[in-house]
Order: sequence, then C-alpha cells, then structure tokens
Amino acid sequence: MTPGELPPPVASPSAAEAAQVPAPGCRWYHRMSAVLFTTFCLEIGFFLLIFPWTSYANDFAAFRPEWRPYWDNTYIRGAISGLGAVNLYIACLEVFRLRRFAKR
Repeated sequence: MTPGELPPPVASPSAAEAAQVPAPGCRWYHRMSAVLFTTFCLEIGFFLLIFPWTSYANDFAAFRPEWRPYWDNTYIRGAISGLGAVNLYIACLEVFRLRRFAKR
C-alpha cells in the first residue's frame, strides 16, 4: 500500500445481523440492588412520615435547645412528613419497576 492509496472499506454488518444481537441480561446484583433500594426508600419513608409526630422527636430536639422552636413547629413537622411521603412514593414506583426482572 502506498501513502496515496486509501485503505479498503471494512464490511459493516447488515441490519439483519445487528438485529440478532441479544439484549444484555440482568444479573443477580441488578436485582439485589433494586430490592435494597426499594427497602431503603420504604424504611426512610416510614421513618420520616412517623418520627416527627412521636414523643421521640421532642427528645431529639433536646440535643440542640436553640432549634426547639423549629422542631415544635407543625409546618416543619409536616414538611418532614412530606419528604417521607415522597420516599414512600418512590418505593412504590420501584416495586412496580421490579417487574422488569421477571422472566418472560
């Protein structure tokens, strides 16, 4: 091959060959990470939903007395519970997304 010549064209795979490539399967660690993420979101969601309204929240506020007006505010407690509701919503969505690992 001389410096002025172009290299021969490389044969590209046809569309039929490209369509026959199998989709990558999911491994056990994909399923396990999805289950762990769902469990984590459920636990955090229930904790954030319930904790601000228990007596333990008042004990928790004792660590920083200057924050007590904020902890006693029902709007702050509602906002924290709202974050818990968002986490529960994410967990429910992930439960439905776990069906992607079902064998068909």
